[in-house]
Amino acid sequence: MAGRYDFASDNVAGAMPEVMAALIAANDGAASGYGTDHISRKAADLIRAALDADAEVRFVASGTAANSVAVACLAQSHEAVLAHEHAHILTDETGAPGFFGGGVGLIGLPGASGRIDPAALTAALAEPDVSYHQPAAALSLTNATEYGTVCSVDSFKALIDPVKAMGYGVHLDGARLANAVAAGFDLKAVPKLGVDILIMGGTKAGSTPTEAIVLLDKTLARRFDARLKHAGQLVSKGRFLAAPWIGLLETGAWQTRAAHANAMAQRLAALMPYPIIHPVEANGVFVAMDEAALKRLGRSGWFVYRFLDGTVRFMCSWATTPEMVDELGAALKAVAEAGEGAPSDAGRQPPRPG
Repeated sequence: MAGRYDFASDNVAGAMPEVMAALIAANDGAASGYGTDHISRKAADLIRAALDADAEVRFVASGTAANSVAVACLAQSHEAVLAHEHAHILTDETGAPGFFGGGVGLIGLPGASGRIDPAALTAALAEPDVSYHQPAAALSLTNATEYGTVCSVDSFKALIDPVKAMGYGVHLDGARLANAVAAGFDLKAVPKLGVDILIMGGTKAGSTPTEAIVLLDKTLARRFDARLKHAGQLVSKGRFLAAPWIGLLETGAWQTRAAHANAMAQRLAALMPYPIIHPVEANGVFVAMDEAALKRLGRSGWFVYRFLDGTVRFMCSWATTPEMVDELGAALKAVAEAGEGAPSDAGRQPPRPG
């Protein structure tokens, strides 16, 4: 039986039609290189308009590069960045922030469902500077979180204000920002909150590989292109990283298709026979499922990941259809019925990367 990866991640889907049309249009004629072209300028203008902010915008090929270059701008090599303990930069980027930042450290903070506990942040900010620990110099936030929850503007303000009061920088990982915006997060609030560098995610939203680095603190733009070149992210045919954003934003598809993905997650949650562990607020559903059930699901043809906290993760994308959700729902029901009465060991299995 061929494996089904439809719900393994939101990056398993292809690119949406709006993106492909924009890429085809960008392929016409010649254009200057390294992000100096008219297409990159138009895409950057669309991002500035979406944020209602003056900012420098650059396009790179991966979220790992975007996040790592960003945090390297906000902390020196002898310093560290505060983030949720399950944030992508801590758990899934293979030390890339430290690599791009010449040794920049990461300090993980606890918090339910991917949201940083304000008390934990307060304690971390109160830590004394000592010569043998990398002191905090920046805060990294995520929206939507790794557990599919959506942080409010007010909750971010409560975290950002004390960080900015200490003169530290703020980075926002928005790999799934479209899903957060579709769930009600105010995109135009981001510049007002004091975020210095925003990463707007294109890939997981339904694009070909592209992420936008938005330098809301424009002083960070000095020699930023040299930083990108050094990191191997200043692409010669930069228009092909920028063009998808025209398709995403000019048509509104970045948000409307994210709203569809969120709705599909709600549909799946309604069919889910296993306990849902984290609030379903964006496009992910996280459930308690023992290893035997996960293996039965795999034998029925569906592949999904066991996540960092031991839950099993199901991700919906722009391309998820109601029929796909219903098909998976029926498979999950059959798996659950086949295992009724079996002891549960969910949460005691080693996590798998997401």
